[in-house]
Amino acid sequence: MKKVLMSLFIAFAIVVPTQAATYNAASRVSTVGVNLLNKSGIPSTNVKFMVVSGAVDNSNYAKDKVVNVSSSELSYAGNDNEVAAVVANELGHIISGHASKGKVVALFTGSTTASEDSAASTLVSNYKYTKEEKEADIIATNLMVSAGYNPLAIIVVLTKQTGTYWETLQGKPANADRAMSVYNYVSFAYPEKIKAGYGCNEYRNFVSYATPIVEKRNADKKQLSKYEKEQEKAKKNSTSQLTKFKTRGGLSGWDAAFELLQAN
Repeated sequence: MKKVLMSLFIAFAIVVPTQAATYNAASRVSTVGVNLLNKSGIPSTNVKFMVVSGAVDNSNYAKDKVVNVSSSELSYAGNDNEVAAVVANELGHIISGHASKGKVVALFTGSTTASEDSAASTLVSNYKYTKEEKEADIIATNLMVSAGYNPLAIIVVLTKQTGTYWETLQGKPANADRAMSVYNYVSFAYPEKIKAGYGCNEYRNFVSYATPIVEKRNADKKQLSKYEKEQEKAKKNSTSQLTKFKTRGGLSGWDAAFELLQAN
């Protein structure tokens, strides 16, 4: 009998890691995406989720209700929390209307590309990209919490990636700026999530990087006050964008503007 139990234990021990290793992030996108929408009160009946390679373009969401998700981003997702981090970020961009904003600008300028190629325009482009990603991350955090996912998974997915030369030189995790933005917001809006943590090396390594930054900020009254005001503003802005998105029936402000411009 002991031999039989031992054999079963060994078989179970072999099977469990194999199942964990074969987690298919792409196959979970639709289920996770629908859950993110439904739990935030956004109808998902006609919404489709598609995994795509290359650049992701969700500028036509208002028309076709398709949410495109990057296969390369999903390669860093090892569970449903991390899949939710990737999908929620795309939903954050859609709710903010980032891609639609580009379409509105194109109607006025008659061009979809930058008019000049210079160091200055590159810096402006990088700033705009980072600002929009952070905005999408904040909305993603709220969507994830509402749907029961751990928002710290956003940090894990970001820091699993390969860091830039400059980040490596400074001893920073990959995507340190965005990850810190998420950590700050979660600390402010959902402190219980910070207390619960996230059980993986990527998150533990990030916390080691973030802790002295947080301690230094908290020791400075001016910096702490600035932090609290910024987080309160981010919370109000993201909540407002989500509310308006639902009120308009799945349209961001830029989507609505684009439709009005086309009708005139």
